[in-house]
Amino acid sequence: MTVTDIKDALSLSLLAGAAGLEREVTGCYVGDLLSWVMGRAQEGDLWITVMGNVNAVAVAVLADVPCILLSENAPLDEDARKRAEENGIAILQSEKNAYRLAVEVSKLLG
Repeated sequence: MTVTDIKDALSLSLLAGAAGLEREVTGCYVGDLLSWVMGRAQEGDLWITVMGNVNAVAVAVLADVPCILLSENAPLDEDARKRAEENGIAILQSEKNAYRLAVEVSKLLG
């Protein structure tokens, strides 16, 4: 399933990184502690967090995560938006909390 498929199915807003919309999503990881995510998120995971800063984008690149999904309408700062665009990391946003989003992504991924 692509980032676009998930974005459309869950009516998510795209904040940055349109070049990453066709990347494949194979799993999901939820977490806000960047060092923890860096060591545990798997390649292909959609990452649900409230961290909308440039360091989160750097972690996504290192972990080869195709997409960051900001829960609870967490903001994306301008430096992070620019870095996401440069690296093809799609940044999505939802008003839903991390638990609800994880459940919905899990259902989509089967």
